[in-house]
Amino acid sequence: MDYDDPSSGGGEALAALLAIYVIVIVVSLLVVLAFYVIMSFALMSFFRKVGVKPWIAWVPYYNNWVWLQIGGQQGWLALLALIPYGGIATAIFLYIGMYRTGVGFRKGGEWVVLGIFLPFVWAFLLGRRTEVYDPSLITARGYPSQLAGFGSAPNWANSGEPGSPAPSPAAPPATPGV
Repeated sequence: MDYDDPSSGGGEALAALLAIYVIVIVVSLLVVLAFYVIMSFALMSFFRKVGVKPWIAWVPYYNNWVWLQIGGQQGWLALLALIPYGGIATAIFLYIGMYRTGVGFRKGGEWVVLGIFLPFVWAFLLGRRTEVYDPSLITARGYPSQLAGFGSAPNWANSGEPGSPAPSPAAPPATPGV
């Protein structure tokens, strides 16, 4: 094959390269879709546990908005992900919120590391039936109150109808001497 001659069959190489490109794009889209579905199910269980409407987990950007509010952050920070490199700032504020939310679940800082590398595992584990969420622990540590979910002011993201107060979380088990 003469590579300098355009009529020497270079079309097969171009077709093979195009086929590889299409396969990579399709596989990438399937991986992104799979991550989106897994993360949405994980956020549904987490949102249900903290008193937020579970369907919000399926709405892009709004799910991060509410997730930031659960962690005591301003929800509009989720929109920073729409500008170049703004997603880094959104992620940092989300990690701060993960730590604060973990305080409400009586979890330590190691849970933030789990949330950074495997956020869907973090959300699934905190959304388990055995986990107890006490938002008063967050404010007791001196952090601002969450802006969505149990313990927050009435908010559309909270369970119930718009404008209705959030239901109270189940009382945590009493611990003697505390």
